[in-house]
Amino acid sequence: MTFAQPLFLVLLVLPALVLLALWQRERPAIAVPFDHGRAGTGRWLAVLLRIGESLPALLLCVAIVMLANPQRLSVPRTKRALTNIQFCFDVSGSMTAKFGEGSRHDAAMKAIDRFLDLRKGDAFGLTFFSDQVLNWVPLTSDPSAFRCAPALMRPEFRLPGFGSGTQIGKALLACREMLVSREGGDRMIVLVSDGQSSDLHSGRAQEIASRFRSEGIAVWAVHIAEPPIPDDIIDITRGTGGDAFNPEDQAGLDAVFAQIDKMQEAKLEQISGEFLDDFAPWCIAGLVVLGLGVIVLFTARPTPW
Repeated sequence: MTFAQPLFLVLLVLPALVLLALWQRERPAIAVPFDHGRAGTGRWLAVLLRIGESLPALLLCVAIVMLANPQRLSVPRTKRALTNIQFCFDVSGSMTAKFGEGSRHDAAMKAIDRFLDLRKGDAFGLTFFSDQVLNWVPLTSDPSAFRCAPALMRPEFRLPGFGSGTQIGKALLACREMLVSREGGDRMIVLVSDGQSSDLHSGRAQEIASRFRSEGIAVWAVHIAEPPIPDDIIDITRGTGGDAFNPEDQAGLDAVFAQIDKMQEAKLEQISGEFLDDFAPWCIAGLVVLGLGVIVLFTARPTPW
């Protein structure tokens, strides 16, 4: 046990002196007629009375200790370490193609929405791309801010300067800039696309994978189109410690994100204990002493001489 205001403990000298004086003093003897009879000494009664007289001093001790603000060290605990997840989302025209009951875009957004519930405590960002890139949502731990953003950016809403092409390499590097700006936490990119990218040819995919691996950025890809998955995407994902998936329907898409959650497990970090106020045992001790004092006053109250 420690104390936030230990200087107050010096005041414990006062009740200690009172107790010392109380237990060392001699009561004046008064002869009464039955003293010459065969009566007991009353030693145990005297001790009981001395204890009763000591209770106020003990109560003062408790008050002084509480003024010193007793504290205890809490048990060390763990908390979820932050993972920075940047979604790299394709909004080229082909994402309007039918997938299940809706479009590829709608199916992917539904799966991402469920993925957010699996990764509570992480930070999420959102980057849209086609042949241009737009970092739409900065990394945030507020999932509501993330959920409100996609409705304003759809493949049907063509922004000025955005064409129908697919530049995955450019988009991944833009996501990288968002992730490296955050000092703490793991780094992860979830690429959702349905096409191939010309800017990943001629060894460019291997260069990006090498760079991301050195910076601790894992790339996971969801190829939401007809198989096969482009080789460049496979090289980037597996080269950074991630993987690529090719779901066939909404259920498969949901299963992919659940699998990503399991494979990219959230880490737990140890938090050292912190000092907490510890008044409870002293409050109980004070109430006990006060209760005994009341009992003594109404039962074995000492005589004034």
